[in-house]
Amino acid sequence: VQLAESGGGLVQAGGSLRLSCAASGIFFRITDMGWFRQAPGKQRELVAYISRGGITTYADSVKDRFTISRDNAKSTLYLEMDSLKSEDTAVYFCAAGIIRSLLSGSGSWGQGTQVTVSS
Repeated sequence: VQLAESGGGLVQAGGSLRLSCAASGIFFRITDMGWFRQAPGKQRELVAYISRGGITTYADSVKDRFTISRDNAKSTLYLEMDSLKSEDTAVYFCAAGIIRSLLSGSGSWGQGTQVTVSS
């Protein structure tokens, strides 16, 4: 399984970024997927999750600002991030698997992409 994130970078507060995660080695269309993040000195946390059927879940801190989506034809997961805040600064990870497994640290994970929001 390979998960390759891209799209991170430096952005000013209030700006937007779109993260992508290209997946290979899995049957993407029948795999639940998620985005997690880890800020310096903090534990990794769930940002957003999308089931194989398209049902989405968001952390309260990103609701109404972030949108998770998937393109099964391209085996790609996306995270559209709007109205970014300095507290969104973190390394963002793409993950594949059922949410219970991902929350325990199991499943398949990408290497992460840095998102830095300047205030």
